[in-house]
Amino acid sequence: MFYATELFPFTTSLEQNWRVIRSELHALSTSEFIDWPEHSLYGDHGWETFGLYAFGQRQAEGCARCPQTEGLVRKIPGLMMAGFSRLAPGAHIVPHCGYEGYSGYVLRLHLGLDIPEDCAIRVGPEIRTWQEGRCFVFDDATEHEAWNKSPRQRTVLLCDFLNPLRKRPLVLNPKFTPELIRYIETDYLPSRGLGQRLIWHLWKLTNPSLVRQARANVARDRYS
Repeated sequence: MFYATELFPFTTSLEQNWRVIRSELHALSTSEFIDWPEHSLYGDHGWETFGLYAFGQRQAEGCARCPQTEGLVRKIPGLMMAGFSRLAPGAHIVPHCGYEGYSGYVLRLHLGLDIPEDCAIRVGPEIRTWQEGRCFVFDDATEHEAWNKSPRQRTVLLCDFLNPLRKRPLVLNPKFTPELIRYIETDYLPSRGLGQRLIWHLWKLTNPSLVRQARANVARDRYS
């Protein structure tokens, strides 16, 4: 399900400044991007990200590298997620829905930055192509997939923000996949501050079954 961008006035500012955002994107090195941890969605390689905000938490290193982009995304009311999302040539993100307990209460924005031909996204029954300098907004809770059939990389600015059209709980409680839990605990959290560690500890207390499943998967992979 796509939404009219006119419902969200901040998209105008992003579109007016898209070249500023793209210039900061182009200043990043390939090594600063990471493979998105949920490889079950796309295979061994092909989907890379560079983070600015993660589930409402500012990522200091990323924001320091892209200060003008951060200044623009911070104006988005209810910002939850922000960063660059890159699809390699031939990559395909398979049909999926966002995390239960999260995606039903946020909307997702894409701003086209580097867009070759033969790239598209399907949300529900509707397929759209990105355009450089243009935004679209869609419901991450609706099944969606994306692909890049071109010989060049496709990169968008991706932002999640609280859905102003729907009531939501006081605190969102996303049901993360075992792949993402494993990444957070082994690769992401060790370099984070006390605040983000505390938030993660509280999340684990409310989702013990998901944590047990993730740890069981780690043990299975280790001894298989």
